[in-house]
Amino acid sequence: MNVLEAPSSDLTHEQWELVVALVRSLNQAQLLWVSEYLAGRVQTPVSGTAPSRRLTILFGSETGNGAEIAASAADSARGIGLHPTVRDLADYKLRLLMEEEDLLFITSTHGEGDPPHTAEPFFEFLEGRKAPQLSGKRFAVVALGDSTYEKFCEAGRRLDRRLEELGASRLAARVDCDVDYEKNAAAAISQILAKLGPCSPGAGEPPLLPRLEAVVPSRTIFDKRHPFPAPVVDNVALTGRGSSKETRHIELSIAGSGMTFEPGDALGVAPANNPHLVESLLASAGFSPDAGVLIDGQPVRLHEALTSKLEIVRVTRRLLRFWADQSGISELGALCEEGQAELRAALLKENHVIDLLRRFPLRDLSAQSLVDNLRPLQPRLYSIASSAAFAPGEVHLTVAVVRYPLHGEPRHGVASAFLADAAPETSVPVFVQSNPHFRLPANDVPIVMIGAGTGIAPFRAFLQEREMRGASGKNWLFFGERHFRTDFLYQTEWQAHLHSGLLTRMNVAFSREGTTKTYAQHRLLEQARDLYAWLQDGCHIYVCGDAVGLTPGVHAALRCVLQQEGGLDLHAAEEHLTSLRSSRRYQIDAY
Repeated sequence: MNVLEAPSSDLTHEQWELVVALVRSLNQAQLLWVSEYLAGRVQTPVSGTAPSRRLTILFGSETGNGAEIAASAADSARGIGLHPTVRDLADYKLRLLMEEEDLLFITSTHGEGDPPHTAEPFFEFLEGRKAPQLSGKRFAVVALGDSTYEKFCEAGRRLDRRLEELGASRLAARVDCDVDYEKNAAAAISQILAKLGPCSPGAGEPPLLPRLEAVVPSRTIFDKRHPFPAPVVDNVALTGRGSSKETRHIELSIAGSGMTFEPGDALGVAPANNPHLVESLLASAGFSPDAGVLIDGQPVRLHEALTSKLEIVRVTRRLLRFWADQSGISELGALCEEGQAELRAALLKENHVIDLLRRFPLRDLSAQSLVDNLRPLQPRLYSIASSAAFAPGEVHLTVAVVRYPLHGEPRHGVASAFLADAAPETSVPVFVQSNPHFRLPANDVPIVMIGAGTGIAPFRAFLQEREMRGASGKNWLFFGERHFRTDFLYQTEWQAHLHSGLLTRMNVAFSREGTTKTYAQHRLLEQARDLYAWLQDGCHIYVCGDAVGLTPGVHAALRCVLQQEGGLDLHAAEEHLTSLRSSRRYQIDAY
């Protein structure tokens, strides 16, 4: 079918042109919202059919997986005659909770047991004194997590406990999904939906409108399951000689891919495991690289499976349990028990899969049993460090390379070393991961950007984008790293932006330069008066960096600024920050 040819007589040629133009201009989240809106307009009650209870699907997502599952769940619900509403917890109006009937929650866990940053206000409300009683409501929770963390799926567990405490009844037991979540989540949602009593289709029922992606003219779409092979254009060190870190600037070509992105988005990278590690693992286990194994029922050479399909570095609790059962070693078995979290974490930190093979060899280990107990190799997300308007056809990354010794030999971060060692013209499988909760405001709005280390990446994209837009809003950057001489990432670019006036102000903190460690959040306190004035002028605040040190430190500093300069007490200052988060004036991208 021609791109501009209407698919049926129901649409005129002009109407179809409008549909195609609209779809091409929308991102995934916008497509979902519009499809739901139109579906709601076209659906009418079935005559003689008892109305089903209203289903609301609420998701909290840090990297987009929760949003993806929520969209799929909504499609499945529509397929059996339900009319679900899908909402991001970041945007959910808390007052609506009392009006809900059936609730399906999908939430990931960030770090050691925390909810996604964008869902924090919802969790604070639900776990606080103002939370309403929810008797008469029914709920189910699909929790996403990473089993290498001790508090696996803790955000979902908290949600599940609290909903029960508030009087809601379970539709189904909570389901905890690891990083290979797709099958478990799909099966759980299918069982949950089967309990919701869908409407019976009737002759008078109008057809459901499909998700709008279906009306986009067919073309190759690159995503997490089908990444684009992006050639490396440039790969240079950003840190100087003598630095205690290795940070690299990597430029990739996405010309011809059709992929688009906005400042604030991330690039997913599908890495391959280090070839030396693969060879060492095969040798230690005594396996032939040509041995055949099955992954999801499909035959694969063992060498290929260990190179590009399976996680062969981290020891998971599932693998540890398997090793303990197969070896009969009491030391390993004891570590799998509850109450041994600290000792277990120490062993998992100091031992990789190769170390298990060497320290605790299994006599009858088969290639298939090893493969069955390893997790799928997951893509890694990196904040995009460039603007598509400034560098069309390219995407830039700022990568902190992880290399360290362990048990007398060098070890490497899977994705960071894969990228760092990629020579020009090497193809890197990539896809764009949208981040709708980290977006620039209108061109005339001032912004304050706070980043440490590679957290500077999205702010490079922000300034490039504002330069291309001719934005009039003021720009203030706070940056922290270890040493001025070796670790001042993109120094000449910031200096050029200061000289041109694009960058209004910049404050830096180099923590290893003096006897007292000074971080970016300390500079906020030093600039408290001016920072408060910017807040009064309506500035938007962006924070990007590690979730352990930077983001809580910045939050505490902002709270102090509001107390010191605004005369607020602790509670009022915290409420003000929550209000800024809700209105998207305070956005966080943590890792």
